[in-house]
Amino acid sequence: MPNIKSAKKRVKVAAKKNLHNRIVKSGVRTAVKKYEGTLANDAANAAAVLNTTVSAIDKAAAKGVIHKNAANRKKARLAKRLNKATA
Repeated sequence: MPNIKSAKKRVKVAAKKNLHNRIVKSGVRTAVKKYEGTLANDAANAAAVLNTTVSAIDKAAAKGVIHKNAANRKKARLAKRLNKATA
């Protein structure tokens, strides 16, 4: 445990940011799973769910929770799966 006041604060701030980042990442994973379930059951509505999933990924990238290249890679893979399912 830190003894210096500023170090104590950094521990608290880091824990708070870590919690927030985990919540955002979990939301992205949940959106992706929801999209995959929709894609498997109803490919017609998958495009609408893809929009919300891409939005969640973009928000996470904008907040710095995930890297922008990782976000683009995830979006490309999701779109590729949609194109493969509808073709």
